[in-house]
Amino acid sequence: MFRQLIAGAWLAIATIIAGCQAQPVKDTSAEQNAQGFVQVNGKQFEINGEPYRFAGANYWYGAYIAATDPDRLRKELDHLAANHVTNLRVLAVSEQSELVRAVRPAMLNKNGQLDHTLLAGLDLFLAEAAKRDIKVVLYFSNFWQWSGGMTQYLNWFVGTPLIDPDLTGKWNDYMEQSADFYTCAPCQAHYQKTIRQIIERKNTINGRAYHNDNTIMSWQLANEPRPGGSPFSQTRSDNYITWVDQTARFIKTLAPKQLVSTGSEGVMGSQEDEPTYIKAHQSPAIDYLTVHMWIKNWGWFDIYNPEKTFPSAKQKAKSYLENHIRIAKTLNKPLVLEEFGAERDNGKIAPNTSTSYRDQYYAFVFNIIEQNLTPLAGSNFWAYGGFGKAGKTPELWQVGDDYLGDPPQEPQGLNSVFAGDKSTWKIIRKHANAITQ
Repeated sequence: MFRQLIAGAWLAIATIIAGCQAQPVKDTSAEQNAQGFVQVNGKQFEINGEPYRFAGANYWYGAYIAATDPDRLRKELDHLAANHVTNLRVLAVSEQSELVRAVRPAMLNKNGQLDHTLLAGLDLFLAEAAKRDIKVVLYFSNFWQWSGGMTQYLNWFVGTPLIDPDLTGKWNDYMEQSADFYTCAPCQAHYQKTIRQIIERKNTINGRAYHNDNTIMSWQLANEPRPGGSPFSQTRSDNYITWVDQTARFIKTLAPKQLVSTGSEGVMGSQEDEPTYIKAHQSPAIDYLTVHMWIKNWGWFDIYNPEKTFPSAKQKAKSYLENHIRIAKTLNKPLVLEEFGAERDNGKIAPNTSTSYRDQYYAFVFNIIEQNLTPLAGSNFWAYGGFGKAGKTPELWQVGDDYLGDPPQEPQGLNSVFAGDKSTWKIIRKHANAITQ
């Protein structure tokens, strides 16, 4: 009926102007749709036809801090902007969980309800980021336990008992269980329902629908999704690749103006199988490649024996990045190093302790990026701790403690770059200036 009314209105207008000379009208819809959004052109990002490169940070707690301490949020965003950080990677959805190290409160509960306070926080965060021209990458769910994660869906909808790796130490069993998420039909139905709720949300602060907000650079499937644990399984690889493609295509139908990415660590997070990583990122619905790099977690660097392990760790990091640069060139897509970090000297976690090895590592990584801006167009260091302070027991986050760059499963201050880390910020600013000139 509505279409008939519209057609009648247009017929009346056509009758009124009959006999008048028609003026050519330029179709600007495509230009308007692209205005201000990050887009992909071959191996680089663009905004309004100009190259977009960025020095960014991980700020997983963006919605949380906005919901609990908006003054700190604004102060931290001002600090980031002043240091030329123009891209933030942020957790969009956490799952309510009994896992001991899961963050609390959570965005999503078993009934599919989203926490209104945290949603309002996400609104405020996006609105404040927009004011400072900071682009945002939002990731749904998590392969790991610290925000509830994929195993929580399995527990909710098929009754799978939770494996808590922080209590059992059974990390491989946990990873295998997390990967069952990809083929769990009720889990996927609720996961996609949640994705739809977030993407179709209208921001209560600035009135923008999320899918029409050019502040959002990319929607990301999850934090560090993996095909499974070890050893390699072709079945698990195939299931993972199918899930990546189907989920990315689903997101594209909801948010065609924005980019979609995986959140993958790279080959190391693909059961160390390069074909799995390549096939997952070949999907036409995946706009760019992601890679993470953890020189400590992967056994390359020992902060307690730095003189012996740091030189080789740098070389391994360089080789790892170069391999992913090669893959990105082959796929003709941009690449983002969206997680990398290092501890403070001597394994300290307190602010105002020395960061000489971290600083050397950041400078080393930034130099590689500067030499490979096509396709390595940006990075997000892990992680920004801003003006936060650890609680009374910094080895273990507890409800009521400040949110830091280190999620609840890690000592608070382990990898956080605090606002007072002047030597590190000098390196970050220098890099940001170098890649944006």
